[in-house]
Amino acid sequence: MSLFRCKDSTVFSVRDLRLRSGELMKDAELGRLALITKHGRPAILALPFDRRLLDQGVHRSLAVSLFEGGHLTPAQAAKIAGVSLDDFIDLLGSLGLPVVDYPAEDITEELDAAS
Repeated sequence: MSLFRCKDSTVFSVRDLRLRSGELMKDAELGRLALITKHGRPAILALPFDRRLLDQGVHRSLAVSLFEGGHLTPAQAAKIAGVSLDDFIDLLGSLGLPVVDYPAEDITEELDAAS
């Protein structure tokens, strides 16, 4: 299950769907992706039907969600979105999402090391 779990996604097996369908719906309402597996192998990727999906379309919405969840690099996400890396970075900016998300202490250490 940890293969796909992060703050914005959950893994469900086909068997789980009978017992945890309410959780799947709640996660979708919270904007979380869900991966549904069969015999331990990915079978379905459930993408929340939200404003972003309507505004950006399936490919871009999926790419942004997977990038936000830490599953893809910006370049990989741009490829799924069907746009150039520059355009994907612009898309993230228009959504108010950072391209790079370093903890403050890491940035301080990098700046100290650079000087």
